[in-house]
Amino acid sequence: MKLLLIGSGGREHALAWKLSMSKNCSKLYCAPGNPGMEDLAECVDIAADDIEGLTDFAVDKKIDLVVVGPETPLVMGVADPMRARGLKVFGPSKAAARLEGSKGFTKDICQKYNIPTAAFGRFTKVDEAVAFIEKTGAPIVIKADGLAAGKGVVIAQSIEEAIVAAKDMLSGNAFGSAGAEIVVEEYLDGEELSFFALADGKTVLPFTSAQDHKRVGDGDVGPNTGGMGAYSPAHLLTHDLHLKIMEQIIKPTMRAMEAEGCPFEGVLYAGVMVVKGDPYLIEYNTRFGDPECQTMMLRLQDDLLEVLNACATGTLGDFSKINFSDDIALGVVMAARGYPASYAKGGVIGGLDKAQDVQGVKVFQAGTAKNDKAEIISVGGRVLCVTALGDSVLEAQQKAYEAVDKIDWDDGFCRRDIGYRAVKVEKAKVA
Repeated sequence: MKLLLIGSGGREHALAWKLSMSKNCSKLYCAPGNPGMEDLAECVDIAADDIEGLTDFAVDKKIDLVVVGPETPLVMGVADPMRARGLKVFGPSKAAARLEGSKGFTKDICQKYNIPTAAFGRFTKVDEAVAFIEKTGAPIVIKADGLAAGKGVVIAQSIEEAIVAAKDMLSGNAFGSAGAEIVVEEYLDGEELSFFALADGKTVLPFTSAQDHKRVGDGDVGPNTGGMGAYSPAHLLTHDLHLKIMEQIIKPTMRAMEAEGCPFEGVLYAGVMVVKGDPYLIEYNTRFGDPECQTMMLRLQDDLLEVLNACATGTLGDFSKINFSDDIALGVVMAARGYPASYAKGGVIGGLDKAQDVQGVKVFQAGTAKNDKAEIISVGGRVLCVTALGDSVLEAQQKAYEAVDKIDWDDGFCRRDIGYRAVKVEKAKVA
């Protein structure tokens, strides 16, 4: 099969790495790709949001399966013209991608179909939002309705902070048009996990879980980012909780989308808050998470191409389950100094081979390019995801940081505590 993978981040590097292993993969194109993918695929200079260009390329090359990595082209509707021209696509339609593209749409689905979620209000006017905030009290959560690269959420600790955030979003200052409408919701005091499921419009199968670290600083302090690291599977996902998430959140969502006339195909990524053993949907994403994907690909034992193709062809029911290693995978994101605000660019990155010499380690590239000396340089905010496999979270964590310390990049930084909640639980069990 000839494949086209859309995107250029660490998630796409991990998907390219896994897809290229398939016995059925005869040719892999990545658009636009990054230097880390050059040994795995042919990178083509088409932007991930150039829907016409991507569609024409896929038709011209007689691509057998298009795999869409990032959220922006999905929300823009890249799957629709491709399917209209006879292409098979892994990813939801524009209508189904509203689960990620509009937090308000998702909240309305939850309300209509009795899917557990935090109490909320939707607002386009500041005075109405302020009245809701004052009535609800703090802490309280303010979210931009549209896409904001994982940063469109403020957990306000005071009413004053919440009002400032609401005004900032609705004015367009914070996230432009993504904040033209906001969702204000009650704060749920619990622990969050990421739960992934695959769907072909009819059948839905659990994939696996992860837990990521959104805040920029150790101990979960500072502003939200696109994700500073993750590990898989999530330590708090018991068998009972897994069943509750599938029966109370994932399956009802699938039925809801079919009832709304936009059946869901692709990967459904539920951000779930667990409060006293019960799951509440925080938000949906309609693609693999980044950096969660990097950890999940290290653990996946099945042929990724076969699984994604089944989603695109309505044959997911042929699989009884998706198989993963019992090992723990942990990924540490190395970001550019200043991220998530304005950040340094152009710094040379060395030591990548040394890092990958650590047993069980794979370094996935994201915001990288090559300079005129063919050296790897940083051009993005999140630049590398140093990912390791281990028998325990602690072992995977130790390997990942051993590899991080072999990378030579003056402008790079990372959190030093990825997986800390799970490590604490592991140590308590031993004690």
